[in-house]
Amino acid sequence: MNPATRAALARDLGSEIQSARALAGGDINSSFELQLGDGRRVFAKTNAAAPPEFFAAEADGLRWLAQARALRLPEVLALGPGAAESGEQRELPFLALEWLEPSAPAPGLDERLGRGLASLHAFGAPGFGLDRDNFVGSLPQANQPRASWAEFYRECRLLPLLERARRRRLLDPEFERAAERVLSRLDQLLGPSEAPARLHGDLWAGNLHVTCGQPALIDPAVYGGHREIDLAMMRLFGGFGPRVFAAYAESSPLAPGHQARVALYQLYPLLVHVVLFGAGYVARARACLSAYL
Repeated sequence: MNPATRAALARDLGSEIQSARALAGGDINSSFELQLGDGRRVFAKTNAAAPPEFFAAEADGLRWLAQARALRLPEVLALGPGAAESGEQRELPFLALEWLEPSAPAPGLDERLGRGLASLHAFGAPGFGLDRDNFVGSLPQANQPRASWAEFYRECRLLPLLERARRRRLLDPEFERAAERVLSRLDQLLGPSEAPARLHGDLWAGNLHVTCGQPALIDPAVYGGHREIDLAMMRLFGGFGPRVFAAYAESSPLAPGHQARVALYQLYPLLVHVVLFGAGYVARARACLSAYL
């Protein structure tokens, strides 16, 4: 951690930093465990390449999810704009969060996660979208509100990523024709209308954290949308047991035909992976499309 960033963190946290231990994991930010002079431990991350709004969007997302009081979220402690200068080194953008000590899961964790996620979704959102854009991974995520879920999913989720993938020449004409056909039928394919849910937005197993035996959520990409997209993302790469989904359905039953919509909602995170990591994910995205042709 460079001295300017360390000094800014100490200033904003109100205590000197006795030690900063680099943490493994993650391919976007540099992460640290901070030991403060007042006895607190803090999680901090920095990113020299982050746009000015990158960590602010994450901080807002954590606070927005915490309003539901449904699942544990780390408290936002400090947010650095990365604008200050100190000597020859620039203060990097940073985000400091409450330290959630990792632990083994306690009995019943899957049920608590399923029911907690149902409560989070049921807390709702003002509309389909959000009052600010944010990020999914390192990609910008547009959240301009739309009148319907089908319109939002088409215009703010699938079309922007298809265009990014097209510009990078990752998609062949057959894929693009299939995507066009599916997008033209979204209103019929997306099932019964529902009120907007309060979504985590990037709910894969790596963004589930276990602390004191209980589930906590980290690294959100929030917006108001259809709850089935969070659940589909959870099934995409595994890591969640069947009891999670059963407890969710017991608490908040899903609309008929939800099983048939899983692949449709997995298309968005798969296109994110296509854009971020390349053509290796195109076959899985193509398979999602093929299910609806």
